Amino acid sequence: MVDESTLRGALELTVDETNLTGVGRLERGKVRDCYVAATRRTIVVTDRISAFDRLIGTVPFKGQVLNGISAFWFDKTRDICANHLIELPDPVVSVVHECEPFKVEMVVRGYLTGSSPTSIWTHYDKGAREYCGHALPEGMRRHERLPQPLVTPTSKGEVGQHDELLTGAEVVGQGLASPDEFAQLSELSLKLFAFGRGLAAERGLILVDTKYEFGRLPDGRIAVIDEVHTPDSSRYWYADSYETAVDEGRDPRALDKEYVRRHLAQQGFKGEGRVPVLAEDVRMEASRRYIEIYEVVTGAAFEPNLEPPLERIARNLGM
Repeated sequence: MVDESTLRGALELTVDETNLTGVGRLERGKVRDCYVAATRRTIVVTDRISAFDRLIGTVPFKGQVLNGISAFWFDKTRDICANHLIELPDPVVSVVHECEPFKVEMVVRGYLTGSSPTSIWTHYDKGAREYCGHALPEGMRRHERLPQPLVTPTSKGEVGQHDELLTGAEVVGQGLASPDEFAQLSELSLKLFAFGRGLAAERGLILVDTKYEFGRLPDGRIAVIDEVHTPDSSRYWYADSYETAVDEGRDPRALDKEYVRRHLAQQGFKGEGRVPVLAEDVRMEASRRYIEIYEVVTGAAFEPNLEPPLERIARNLGM
């Protein structure tokens, strides 16, 4: 684990945004700056953090953690689904195949949980017993495991816009995927989730829910893109204290950015209105959690790169 002084010093080394030249057309996402050129895409994973579909600040080493974890999972899941990764020339940079993306996020949920307005628990708590076209049983408790994992698609909102929940029929009806394509995306999502849940269990973790994005490679194959099983796209709980927490009506001990969501919610922010400023201690605690999940999931020690990031990125990309 990275020590306190290193974390505090890294508060001044976060990557908020990049403006590289000579590597392609810039497309800025919520947390990634993408540079598109011909058949390749250069992705810079910044330290920006989003919650409730809003950008709220930066977290030290977040980009390094996300880039490293995704690379780990891309390697582990390549026999389940093709992916877009070509190489990692820098701790926060991935060079990938340019794919034609499906304009839908494939969210897989294994538990009745969440705090956002679109979460399955929020809907259930308000009396809804159908979610994204799936019937939900009566009498479930918050954080309880669902009878089986559910594929609950959402639209892909632009930066600052909220994602919208969809049923499978709506995905097809809106032209986001054909019936056959949606069936393939659902099957791949459930296979990836099952594998991720199994490996997480070996590490003493519960993979609670996650989201996948898919695209078509230049050769026509469907590939998983963007990120896989990172703290940004996934929720993890510690398995050893889960049942006790649920029985006592408490939130399970989590290892993901739900910490930041809860902090914001306690201040009355759930995506609407002015974004609160994240205190340094909150940013550092979020960083600790990102680093911890890297080490627990990958089984390797996190080695932070402390070079000035913008100069390092440019050098590693040969600029």
